[in-house]
Amino acid sequence: MKFLCVSDQIDPLIYSSSVKERYGDVDAVFCAGDLSMEYVDFIVDSLSKPTYFIFGNHDLSEYKYYKKTAFGDIPEVNYDKGSHFHGADYASNRTIKNKFLYFTAPNGKRTPLLIAGITGTLRYNKGQAQFTEAQMKRQLIAMIPSLLWNKIRYGRYCDVFLTHASPRHIHDKEDPCHKGFECFNWFIKKFNPSLLIHGHIHLYDLQAKRVTVTGKTTVVNAYSHLVVDFEPKFNEKGDNFEPVISILSDR
Repeated sequence: MKFLCVSDQIDPLIYSSSVKERYGDVDAVFCAGDLSMEYVDFIVDSLSKPTYFIFGNHDLSEYKYYKKTAFGDIPEVNYDKGSHFHGADYASNRTIKNKFLYFTAPNGKRTPLLIAGITGTLRYNKGQAQFTEAQMKRQLIAMIPSLLWNKIRYGRYCDVFLTHASPRHIHDKEDPCHKGFECFNWFIKKFNPSLLIHGHIHLYDLQAKRVTVTGKTTVVNAYSHLVVDFEPKFNEKGDNFEPVISILSDR
């Protein structure tokens, strides 16, 4: 299974009439924030693949359609006002089971791709989609019931965790705007997502680290674009798997 991951920058290799020739073989697209919805529209229309997005701290003109303020400024999906406006699924503050993207065990049993996501960055100037550590952790805690159900039903909590900010001390920086969340490290330890896809950290230096493995989680920076190969390695009984993750950086 191949994933196209994008964030923060309109990439000319993606925003191109030849995008389908380059990336038509991917199975899903993950948009990790700071992208205009017009760009997300283009990707959906061009590739016709399941596409998931969250918001970052910029390009927030449509953020109001995807949040409500029942819990202060912590967003929740507002289904009545368009969680599917653009043909892409808003992945924040929820878990998603895509039964059309599935892995087949040696015994023939199918298990769907499990996705969770969260919008926003650490608060630095009280802008939209910025949260304190406590606010962000409250949002993660609110997803625990659905994550536990995934564990009971499928043997794992989630496969892909889509964020904009990075975990603290993994790919982040020390300025107030670009610090990562400590609670993302807590989430990784508790729920073992196989793949964490984030944006927010621009990669101007070709030597900058883009991929880090922590525990059972591979953390990737989706800046501009990246293609990830995600293949299951089932246990002997065929009732659970650990993925083999490869970065196709030459795409």
